[in-house]
Amino acid sequence: MLDNLDMKLLTLLIGLILVLEGLPYVAAPEAMQDWLKKLSGIRPAQLRFMGLFAMVIGIVIIFVVQRTSFFL
Repeated sequence: MLDNLDMKLLTLLIGLILVLEGLPYVAAPEAMQDWLKKLSGIRPAQLRFMGLFAMVIGIVIIFVVQRTSFFL
């Protein structure tokens, strides 16, 4: 069960993700439109692989931060 501190951290992380996701659209909307057009031309299998790769990297980062004292 999540306690108040865990829920606060989860909410902060979701907020940070939304800020980081929105930043390119605010900073360079025309470049984002061009990038999204190029992205729509990529095969679904390649997009799936890129998404899986990003997820694996994220899981590795989470594991390293949670299980080691490297970031203390």
